[in-house]
Amino acid sequence: MQKIKIFVDCHVFDGNFQGTTTYIKGLYAKLIQEVNCHFFFAANDIVFLETIFGAHKNLTYIQYKTKNKFFRLLFDIPNIIKKNKIDYAHFQYVVPPVKKCKYIVTIHDVLFLDFPQYFPLGYRLKNKLLFKRSAKCSDIVLSVSEYSKAQIQKHFGIEKVFVTANAVDPIYFEAFDKRTIQKEVERKFGVNNYFLFVSRWEPRKNHHRLLKVFVEKEHYKNHSLVFIGDKAIENKTYTDYYAGLPETIKAKIFTFNKVNFEDLLLFVRGTNLSVYPSIAEGFGIPPLESLAAGIPTICSNTTAMADFHFLKDCQFDPLNEADLNTKIHFGLTNQDWPKMISEMKLVYSWQKAKTDFINALYDFEASKK
Repeated sequence: MQKIKIFVDCHVFDGNFQGTTTYIKGLYAKLIQEVNCHFFFAANDIVFLETIFGAHKNLTYIQYKTKNKFFRLLFDIPNIIKKNKIDYAHFQYVVPPVKKCKYIVTIHDVLFLDFPQYFPLGYRLKNKLLFKRSAKCSDIVLSVSEYSKAQIQKHFGIEKVFVTANAVDPIYFEAFDKRTIQKEVERKFGVNNYFLFVSRWEPRKNHHRLLKVFVEKEHYKNHSLVFIGDKAIENKTYTDYYAGLPETIKAKIFTFNKVNFEDLLLFVRGTNLSVYPSIAEGFGIPPLESLAAGIPTICSNTTAMADFHFLKDCQFDPLNEADLNTKIHFGLTNQDWPKMISEMKLVYSWQKAKTDFINALYDFEASKK
């Protein structure tokens, strides 16, 4: 039997870890176990890429010729597909304009259409055009949650969308010594006894409301607040509120970006409480990662996060400051985390995502017979 050749655009691994890198890493770590497929992973830094996935007989690494995204989509990828006689090419959000094989696209969310108030007009216009075109010309459309699936179907008129949900990197489940981790975080970053919010900076992520509750409910008297994430869209409400704080309170607020995975893991394991107050998400993996590590975790109850039923007692309305504050206190005192972790494992796993991916592939193949 001839192997199915699958190309995967892995350019996101050339930057900082984000939701798409977590998704590709978790999904394909399982998929490369499929002996009936041969995979072609492409990026600029294929040495680093190989440290992620390792060496396998059915896996070929290909280095892009340029870091320019337009050249990559217009020339590099079509040439790679043609040269290697690829059957399927898998992309995140946007596919090349020239189609040289069957396309698979994962659209993680279309939040800019559901919550336009949180996104610049140019961003909304550009991505609506690109995402819709990518979905329409792809043979298989994937998303990461039932919420995002429904919104893609609604906005783009795509009938068949398959869910290949995110899950948690196995390293988060590994045992660790809490006190040793906390000492290391304090030594490296000068932070101790802290709340943690991991997310890139956008107004919808709700950094400002968490900061406001942290300050006005006087949590700064016993804790610090740590934000980890790269800047994406300016949150002026946060900036203005922070600027008006006294220096004594500012000293309890820490912001880090460009954090590598090893340091991120340290921060997650060392925190007293993981808070995820985002207003809208296509999935929302950080609260699952902190929960997997046995960290007290609270998160919003909206959009895709409404599916986190195992966290229902720890969820809050992200627009309600009193509710957020109540759940902060609950999170710090609740002891039922092992049960929640067990329930989470039943719902989200990379093995299940792999099975769902294979089923989507077989469904398409069967439809063409």
